[in-house]
Amino acid sequence: MTLIIEITIFVLAAFVGFEVISKVPTTLHTPLMSQTNAIHGVVLLGGLIVVGLSSHALDNVLGTIAIAFGTINIVGGFMVTDRMLGMFVRRPKPAKDEGDGGEDAAEK
Repeated sequence: MTLIIEITIFVLAAFVGFEVISKVPTTLHTPLMSQTNAIHGVVLLGGLIVVGLSSHALDNVLGTIAIAFGTINIVGGFMVTDRMLGMFVRRPKPAKDEGDGGEDAAEK
């Protein structure tokens, strides 16, 4: 493919992606983005393939950068998901001291 066709495909994909993501409600945005980051493993795999099959230094550098950024994105996506799910964990209620006769006795 020529460079013009590749740039056109990239711009159209960016536009469609923006339109799809902008229609997502705010309550679903964080889970969607964290799963999208997890799917970023495809970039990691592609970077590994490029580095494994390359014979030029530029291919090795670009593949290594893709592997590093893909790994950061995957780990970050799972960290965001873990933090988000941590907001929904019920924390145990603190035990009340019944023997002191302070404010707790007035509430009963």
